[in-house]
Amino acid sequence: MLATSNHAQVPDDFVSLTELDTTIRVEARYYSSNNFVGDTIRGYHANKVYLTRRAAKALLMAHRRARKLGLALKIFDAYRPQRAVDHFVVWSRDLQDTLMKAEYYPDIRKVTLFDQGYIASRSGHSRGSTVDLTLCDLETGEEVDMGSPFDLFDERSNHTYQELTAEQLYHRKLLAQLMKNAGFRPYVKEWWHYTLNNEPYPDRYFDFEIK
Repeated sequence: MLATSNHAQVPDDFVSLTELDTTIRVEARYYSSNNFVGDTIRGYHANKVYLTRRAAKALLMAHRRARKLGLALKIFDAYRPQRAVDHFVVWSRDLQDTLMKAEYYPDIRKVTLFDQGYIASRSGHSRGSTVDLTLCDLETGEEVDMGSPFDLFDERSNHTYQELTAEQLYHRKLLAQLMKNAGFRPYVKEWWHYTLNNEPYPDRYFDFEIK
């Protein structure tokens, strides 16, 4: 049985990314209403992102390579408390709540989000070595054009989707190259989603709050 950790404090093996490098941009979407639920998600109490130290060290490698190109990593989500995942599950069962459908899942019925792999009752994010991110301008913070927005539950977000401009394809391939070279693997349905290879806690789901 998979174990769930309920630490009130941040475990010693987790680190805040911006404390390691202040040039990493953070927009913690689940600490806002700008997400597919349309409300702040349980467990998010600050615009901060955490990863295991091993994952954070690898991500810094990708960020430093991006900086040489005049770019920076922008993080939307990283470690995700299990209680946040539980929040998603409860939300998914309320089929009358489609407040954010037009923006985040316009062509998918809410009832199918689990079957199609966009939501899960156990998320790799809760293991602490998965990150959702994009690239942005190092100086201005302006996001590059990836061809679809973060958390769009649609085929346009797939790594295999090709009906994009040359610039959009280049940006996706660049992010993928940076992340793969740093030791991360992509999730095929989401261009923004990467998990560290050989993650330190492959079977452990944490639940400490982000403060």
